[in-house]
Amino acid sequence: MQTLRTPDDRFENLSGYPFAANYADVADGEGSSLRMHYVDEGPRESAPVLLLHGEPSWSYLYRKMIPGLVDAGHRCIAPDLVGFGRSDKPTRREDYTYARHVEWLRELLFDRLDLKGITLFCQDWGGLLGIRLAVEHEHRFDRIVAANTFLPTGDTSLGEAFFAWRKFSQEAAVFATSRILQGATVTTLPADVLAAYDAPYPDESYKSGARQFPTLVPATPEDPATEANRRAWTVLERWTKPFLTAFSDRDPVTAGADAVFRKRIPGCNGQPHTTIVGGGHFLQEDKGEELAMLTADFISRTR
Repeated sequence: MQTLRTPDDRFENLSGYPFAANYADVADGEGSSLRMHYVDEGPRESAPVLLLHGEPSWSYLYRKMIPGLVDAGHRCIAPDLVGFGRSDKPTRREDYTYARHVEWLRELLFDRLDLKGITLFCQDWGGLLGIRLAVEHEHRFDRIVAANTFLPTGDTSLGEAFFAWRKFSQEAAVFATSRILQGATVTTLPADVLAAYDAPYPDESYKSGARQFPTLVPATPEDPATEANRRAWTVLERWTKPFLTAFSDRDPVTAGADAVFRKRIPGCNGQPHTTIVGGGHFLQEDKGEELAMLTADFISRTR
């Protein structure tokens, strides 16, 4: 598997991101390995809060949540998915599949870090991957916070907003990462923050993973990931561990998915589900500190 690795100097002195870099190797599926990056902050003896980003962001998206969670006594693990952030980036789009992303994360989190007692906070593709991992390894997870995400099987339409996004992602001559983040965020992002979202991608050749992700969302019943996601829903429909939804009020792509979670997952019953007012799709940018407090309170309440 041919890969690119973003030069380290692209990540120097990023605004609001003082966290040390940590790395582990995972099997690429073709006899070699990939280097994955992750943030690991807070007391190692504490049960981890796993913060999973989506597309085209990276662990930088969680810089506003990590300090508050650490102050509350929690260990925060925020990986960069393969193809994003400081993790290695396979160059061929066909090297990226839903199943491979699940396996790369599984190897990092369980084989390398041996995480247990996990609180999952997931958004965007962080949910498509993280919720799959949770239901396939139930004994490692204690609770879930789902924010602006879903777990599609292709049996129902993903909606006009998603298909418009997917069309743009495949047809745009330049996949302008920072502009995409800004377009799905209510807050006006300053130049140094925009630069941080562009940092992982010196040029378009580094963006194969970002380009491919929208095509991997199961949109038809025949999608390769459909059966695995259906099996995941079978588990979710008997999932009694605490499950909280915290969707924003200004995200057309995932709007309504929170109601589906609440209707179908027993662990949602009696939880203080909330709508984050004034948040876009990337609500961690708009309301990161609020989300950190919400997550810390949820953990404390459901110990």
